[in-house]
Amino acid sequence: MDDKVLEEIKSHKEVVARDVSSPSNDVNSPLFQIREKEMEISGRVFAARNQSDKMISDARQRSLEIVRNARADADRLAKEHADKVLAEVDASITEVKEKGVAEAATLEQELAKHQSEAASFVVKLVTSV
Repeated sequence: MDDKVLEEIKSHKEVVARDVSSPSNDVNSPLFQIREKEMEISGRVFAARNQSDKMISDARQRSLEIVRNARADADRLAKEHADKVLAEVDASITEVKEKGVAEAATLEQELAKHQSEAASFVVKLVTSV
């Protein structure tokens, strides 16, 4: 599309140059002024198109950067959350282990206490028969 606009501007310039060099054409003639205005408007359209293309390109670059940063932030936050959950799970495992060890020690004490009573009971049963 840019090549087409450039070609059109070039064509307008050639026509204007021919009109000016021709002795029969007056610079103040309506046809000359129309061609001159067309050339001016074509230049403005071309400049506006270039500016809009640059704005679109800049916006695309910015959006890519935003997406890239969002992905990096999401990865970082996911890792932080996973690390936090793992730390909580490790703490729970340690707590359960400590409770289990304490409970096992309590049961061993109970066993030792009742073991002698059980032995006496068995001896009485065997000797009373």
